[in-house]
Amino acid sequence: MPTQLFIANSDDQIQACFPAFSALRPHVKPELFLPQVRRQQSQGYQVLALAHEGEVKSVAGFRITEFLAWGKVLYIDDLSTLPGERGQGFAGTLLDWLIQHAQENHCRGLHLDSGYARNAAHRLYLNKGLQLNCHHFALEFPQH
Repeated sequence: MPTQLFIANSDDQIQACFPAFSALRPHVKPELFLPQVRRQQSQGYQVLALAHEGEVKSVAGFRITEFLAWGKVLYIDDLSTLPGERGQGFAGTLLDWLIQHAQENHCRGLHLDSGYARNAAHRLYLNKGLQLNCHHFALEFPQH
């Protein structure tokens, strides 16, 4: 089967993306994944999936939104590939699609945050022309 890119909309399509998301977001429980994605979709979130040989190998969660700081941008919330499938160009294919999608939707740019230790991901981002231009600060609150 050839490589296929698609926006995951049905429950089955979204559930098929869980293993790839889980590689990046291991704290998300399988039974909570679909309801979480559905809540985020109501806020503009979309799931782009790459299937190869009938299995979802790589995923991107993204939204087109506006910021005072940047204007209209495509923001990538999540970009993940199954651990055993990394290095095959799947995430790069997703990034190429996302860059083109941002341009087609008249975005001023594409943005994402990445953990400090994700060096292989950083190489990909830099090779695709992204620039490291800010620090992201967070204050987390205990969950009740």
